[in-house]
Amino acid sequence: MRNDNRNYDYSGIPVNRRPEYSKIISLLDKGNKVLDLGCGNGLLIEAMQQEAQCRCKGMELSESGVEICRQKGLEVMVGRIDETLPYGDNEFDVAVCNVTIQMVMYPEKLLAEMKRVSRRQIISFPNFAYFMNRLDMLVNGRMPTRMLFGYRWYNTGHIHQLSVRDFNELLQAVGGLHMKRKLYVSAGFGLIDALGGLFPGWFRKTIILETEKE
Repeated sequence: MRNDNRNYDYSGIPVNRRPEYSKIISLLDKGNKVLDLGCGNGLLIEAMQQEAQCRCKGMELSESGVEICRQKGLEVMVGRIDETLPYGDNEFDVAVCNVTIQMVMYPEKLLAEMKRVSRRQIISFPNFAYFMNRLDMLVNGRMPTRMLFGYRWYNTGHIHQLSVRDFNELLQAVGGLHMKRKLYVSAGFGLIDALGGLFPGWFRKTIILETEKE
């Protein structure tokens, strides 16, 4: 039986660096104090520590992910990231949530807590308005599966799919934050990347956004 990403087991997950890591690290300053929310098996924390000399803490709901992190000597705790976090106001320079905001029950609480505990926030997510998803819905008349990574609408942990426009609405709803920088992961095709420069809401597959307190 395949892994169920509603209750993720990291014990059998290959150790592969995700393509957005370099983009996220490029937004950090050397030595930043960083909180990684939904840190999984700690690969991003390791990369931030090694490449940007960041001082990192993490929080992860999956006990297997936390166990792997602790075996690596990383400072990670078990917990939900869309509840009040056990950290002080402005305790961190940066709070990161990498491709996880679409998997929590309360995205608005997550973003509000990221704002509370950090000066800057970095959020990445798969853009559900990507043109291939639009075509899939148009042609097949069902929930697009391309960005569900092999799952179906009924068994995926991606319960709050969103687009760039959706995130902008969330930003306004939470308040007190402004957009600072936007980065994107290359689609690997020159034409698609060129179109993404003109129409990011259509042709950018993975979105990386940096926000900052007003």
